[in-house]
Amino acid sequence: MVSPAPIRLLLVDDQALVRGAMGALLELEDDLVVAGEAGDGTTAAAEALRLSPDVCLMDIQMPGADGIAATRAIRTSSPGTRVLIVTTFARPGYLRAALEAGASGFVVKDAPAAQLADAVRRVHAGMRVVDPELAVASLAEGANPLTEREQQVLRLSADGRAVTQIAAEVFLSAGTVRNHLSSAIGKTGASNRAQAARIAREKGWI
Repeated sequence: MVSPAPIRLLLVDDQALVRGAMGALLELEDDLVVAGEAGDGTTAAAEALRLSPDVCLMDIQMPGADGIAATRAIRTSSPGTRVLIVTTFARPGYLRAALEAGASGFVVKDAPAAQLADAVRRVHAGMRVVDPELAVASLAEGANPLTEREQQVLRLSADGRAVTQIAAEVFLSAGTVRNHLSSAIGKTGASNRAQAARIAREKGWI
């Protein structure tokens, strides 16, 4: 009897040690094999197109293109590849964004190795796998109330840059940027834009 082909994995995380440890654990399973690795979202999309892995294990916060953008790119260019988000940041907003981008699953990095391997198998089989506590939190939290523009200006303002600088970067007037920031502050219940950015980050909205 011929054994089924192993499930080929692409590991995406900006920390090489994390990729190495995850790969070593997963390859202890007879039916899993690491086909490739990537340290950022842009490289991940290119590697998925080149390798056509069965499942991509994707981090969210990475330099350059983040895991959400990379998931969207992979699902477009390599539709046969399923994406399983594996992240430290268990935030309801990230879960919603990931699923909307086409991810098949969302688990946290501190999940036991056996649970992670099981999640990979289930995603490969066409099922959706979501951390149950995070799913409940996401339902309770509701959808991201911020518009794309509000997310953009709030993200840019998080490091304290001036409104005029943000306006130049996004090709809007300073007044329009102030309006977007004011709206974002109101929607997050914050008292200033720094607090609004912090709240939005904690909820996974930016």
